[in-house]
Parts: sequence; C-alpha cells; structure tokens
Amino acid sequence: QMAPMLKVEPLATVKATKGGTATVVLKASLPSGYHANTNKPTEAYLIPMTLKWTAGPLEMDSVVYPKGTMEKYSFSDKPLSVVTGQFEITTKFKVPAAAATGPAAQNGTLRYQACDNKACYPPKNVPVSVTVSVE
Repeated sequence: QMAPMLKVEPLATVKATKGGTATVVLKASLPSGYHANTNKPTEAYLIPMTLKWTAGPLEMDSVVYPKGTMEKYSFSDKPLSVVTGQFEITTKFKVPAAAATGPAAQNGTLRYQACDNKACYPPKNVPVSVTVSVE
C-alpha cells in the first residue's frame, strides 16, 4: 500500500530586506483518515516532523511546528501527539546583510511519518522550495 501523501501548498514569493527578517508559512494537509506525528512525538519510536532548510539566501532562525492534538489509536496504549487535516509550519529567517539582490530559491525538506488508525508508514521527505526576492 502506498503511504499517504502529505500535500504542501505552493509558496508565494517572499520579499526580504537585507539585514532584516522574513517569515515563510508552509501550509500542508493530510488526507482524511491519516495523521502525522508532531515535532515532539509522545513515543520514542515515532518519527518527528522536521523542516530543514538547506540552501538559499536566507539563514534559518526558528521553526514553529503545529502543536497538534492528543489522539488515541488502537496500535498504541497511550494517546499520541498528532496533526491531522490542514496545518501550518512557520519559519523565521534572518536576511544576511551580504545577501545577493534579486530572486533566489530557498530550498528545504519536510520529513514526516504518516499513520492511519492501525499502523504507521515509513517516513517520507517532501522537497520544499520558496522564491525569495532580496532587496
């Protein structure tokens, strides 16, 4: 069975000013009947949701993950910290004073583990990219 695909909405161009800050809000969603672990899963064997930015003009400052809800599933004795449906991940960036002017791609990877109410699937990596316009 194919693991359910998390969908990420296309990101609008982010305007950034040298020496300032920029915020990128990633809007993602899971199909009905599936959930994903939050960034701080309640069990050690569960894989946390992580967003890593690898290359681009901006420097990552902080990432805020969805808080999630505590849900009980048949495969676990204890409730789990999960996200379902639509959720957001917000990244704050610093714009280096030496950043090159003009548009550039800021690339990253969103890693998540999706589960249904019976089992969890192997983690998946979703490439993420946003155009940053530095002025």
